[in-house]
Amino acid sequence: MKTWRLTAGASSLDDLGMVETEKPAPGPGEILIRVHACSLNYRDQAIVKGQYFGGPISRDLTPLSDGAGIVEAVGDGVTGYKPGDRVAGTFFQNWRAGPPNPNPGVALGAVPADGMLSEYVVLPEQGIVPLAETLSFEEAATLPCAGVTAWNALMEGPRAVGPGSSVLILGTGGVSLLALAIAKAAGARVIATSSSDEKLARVRALCADEVINYRTTPDWGVAAARLAGGGVDHVVEVGGAGTLQQSMAAVGYNGEVALIGVLTREGETGPHALMLKGASLRGIFVGSASMAIALNRAIDATGIKPQIDRVFAFDQARQAYEYQASPDLFGKVVIRVD
Repeated sequence: MKTWRLTAGASSLDDLGMVETEKPAPGPGEILIRVHACSLNYRDQAIVKGQYFGGPISRDLTPLSDGAGIVEAVGDGVTGYKPGDRVAGTFFQNWRAGPPNPNPGVALGAVPADGMLSEYVVLPEQGIVPLAETLSFEEAATLPCAGVTAWNALMEGPRAVGPGSSVLILGTGGVSLLALAIAKAAGARVIATSSSDEKLARVRALCADEVINYRTTPDWGVAAARLAGGGVDHVVEVGGAGTLQQSMAAVGYNGEVALIGVLTREGETGPHALMLKGASLRGIFVGSASMAIALNRAIDATGIKPQIDRVFAFDQARQAYEYQASPDLFGKVVIRVD
């Protein structure tokens, strides 16, 4: 079979190549998946550059946490799945349910766990979930990291988003546009930011209620609070240190900033702006299998469709990485494996 591999010590796309390996077989409690599609996340860019947690990878690695496909075979003791089932891997292989904990298991696509950018993968039964019936493999492949992250940020906190809620999304990457879709399906009012008027027009077409160009509106946090009638209920904070103060200016009384991103590393991160408003800052690091299952059920119930920007062929993985890192990105980049 064909698989993409990053070499130990990888620091650029020059260290990513396709190789031929033996097709794996499932052991006890394991499932062999024929992968049909994968998607890229910002995390994958950091891994290929050697800038993820722990620095450069210490061994050769198959990248990407996100992939969807069909069960081809099951090992002894597997009871929940059978050949032909449509499934996706979970980001954390052992976090089935409940709040964040110190033992979520390995995360796919980073040492020590190989990822999904391969024609076939073997995962433990507890490390997969069924796909939404209404999604293609390409659409389903966008969910394990970005989709579950957005769901966790909006639906798993102390107060889930619902009718009458206001939500602020930053930019037009995968997490933000999936959060837009989830929030609108829940009946919320959504404010979106971008530095591109063209992208803001596209976000409006996806039913964002208000948009802000943060280049022309430097105090965009205050502007978002004003548009929300005094403060935003939920801020999906994907920017990192460089945007956090603006997000805290945007959040309203008793609101929540879901802290997700590390896109910017420099900036003021002191939380004192939350104090008088009784607002909170909640750390989000993807989510559990039960969150993935809840998201897929909500998708089937509401008709949510992930926003796919471009689909690349399996042998174009490097081009997919390059495009996903470009300023043209709008939504998710997918690699079709079959």
